[in-house]
Amino acid sequence: MKKAYLTVILIQAIYAGMNLLSKAAFDGGMNNFIFVFYRQAAATACIVPVAVFLEWKTAPPLPFITFCKIFLLSFSGITLSLDIYGIALIYTSATLAAATTNCLPVITFFLTLLLGMETLKLRTKAGIAKLIGIIVCITGVACLAFYKGPHFNLLSLLHLSGHHHNSQHPHHSSGKSWIKGVFLMLLSNFFWGTFLVFQVHLMKSYPSKLLLTALQCFLSTVQSFAIAIALERNPSQWQLGWNVRLLSVAYCGIVVTAVTYYLQAWVIEKKGPVFLAMSTPLALIITILCSAIFLGQVITLGSILGGAFLILALYSVLWGKSREEEINNIVENCLPADKKECSELKEIVTKSIA
Repeated sequence: MKKAYLTVILIQAIYAGMNLLSKAAFDGGMNNFIFVFYRQAAATACIVPVAVFLEWKTAPPLPFITFCKIFLLSFSGITLSLDIYGIALIYTSATLAAATTNCLPVITFFLTLLLGMETLKLRTKAGIAKLIGIIVCITGVACLAFYKGPHFNLLSLLHLSGHHHNSQHPHHSSGKSWIKGVFLMLLSNFFWGTFLVFQVHLMKSYPSKLLLTALQCFLSTVQSFAIAIALERNPSQWQLGWNVRLLSVAYCGIVVTAVTYYLQAWVIEKKGPVFLAMSTPLALIITILCSAIFLGQVITLGSILGGAFLILALYSVLWGKSREEEINNIVENCLPADKKECSELKEIVTKSIA
């Protein structure tokens, strides 16, 4: 289906745009905590009316305990994740932000493994593929953090931020700052991974998806405002003119949150979550090209190699997951009376494809 392929390309292009515009805004001097607040406020203003219109009448009651869970998950998985992402982006680059996104499925799998929600069967090809994915992911992160190598500088046609580095962050390009940025980016992905893992359980308690998303956006707006106002009192930092700051806030808050939410749901419904996850490396490719051309950023060999390792890790884990799902689907489709035959069939299938 051509529509599905064109849609995932559009989704990854939108995410690449998010990395580029966020980086341009920060390089232009915008405070990252204020940026997160404005972004979440724009997302809330966009999604709340739709959620109330579509699901308010059919929404289940919201117990206080469930509300507390939503509040905590919004704080760790959205507010902290985005704030840390902003700090990491200041110290690193849009290319690195896109590269580390590829390790999200690996981080999510590792979290589910620690929580006992996943198993790692090293006697099967699927289990070995998952383990290889984790090891290659660690290798990719180490490559991003500690190796730069030769530099590649494409012709800069246009600079969205007006200059390459933010004067408020003079140590942006130093080795220690880069390493710090890499691990902060990983921490941001870790918090986002916990959000994805626990979101599954939360949706069982409160199944109204749009209202849940709207409430999480609203709570994140309140939380990010509290953090921003505590850390930045300068009124000039809160001003949004007709510049890249306003463009980045509107783009990340409205396009990324509202448009991609619908597009991703459509792709998952048509082709499944694995198909969507396998398109993630496209964002890295688009970001590398655009950051070099529009932001004038220098691309290092270490970033390219690290990104390649993370892509290999992504596909390795996804391959292992897809093979295990094939086995589970075969067993689940068996009738209860055929349990013995199903067990034998599972062993045969495991030996043949896993």
